[in-house]
Amino acid sequence: MAQTTALIDTLKQALKSHRLTYAQVARRLNMSEANVKRMFATKRFTLNRLEEICQLMQMELSDLFQLYEESRQRISRLSVEQEQELVQDAKLLLVAVSVRNRLSFEEIIGHYNISDTDCIRCLAKLDRLKIIDLLPGNRIKLRIDEDFRWLPAGPIERFFEKQIQTQFLNSGFKGELEQRLFLFGLLGDASIQVIQNKLQALTKEFTELHRQDVQLPLEKRHNIGLFFAMRPWELAVFQPLRQQADKPPG
Repeated sequence: MAQTTALIDTLKQALKSHRLTYAQVARRLNMSEANVKRMFATKRFTLNRLEEICQLMQMELSDLFQLYEESRQRISRLSVEQEQELVQDAKLLLVAVSVRNRLSFEEIIGHYNISDTDCIRCLAKLDRLKIIDLLPGNRIKLRIDEDFRWLPAGPIERFFEKQIQTQFLNSGFKGELEQRLFLFGLLGDASIQVIQNKLQALTKEFTELHRQDVQLPLEKRHNIGLFFAMRPWELAVFQPLRQQADKPPG
């Protein structure tokens, strides 16, 4: 229903841009103005009627669908308020992460202990937040860009940061599919830039592989956490032994 409403809203905007009133549409389609208004109010159109209205604007039906797609702005960031709303509802956050991972309604309720009713409630809220379009049959259409990211230092990142510190890193990383590396050394500025570029390239490759693997059945995919960080750093135990470079001589 949300998609139908948005499509009719697009049609109304197109009529407005062509300076066509309901009265003019009614006259040219040999209908009463009251019937035209009722048709738009109830959002009940046959394909033939939609096509006739489009022809009044010298448009094809496909042009209307194209306008609709263009009007559905895809997002690469949420607002602070939107992220906060997700963090405050564990089920909503679970469903949001699941749809970002391209899970269907059936896969979500089959994989997690969440009822049909709760899942639909969460999907409806994600639709209102414009993260998805909830289509008939509980089908899900994502409205986020491929390069979608959580807000830097926003509510979601702070939430996951706590999970990383208390859960993700609390492992010996000895199991299957697990690996931990820690490297420490003195590097020059040019070498640091090389490492930073490689980390950016790895981020893009992870995103691309994630996109490709959407085609695999859920049982062939694994929830994988990849965490890497780099900053100037020294062991605290060494710091008292360090000579300060700016210490005055003598």
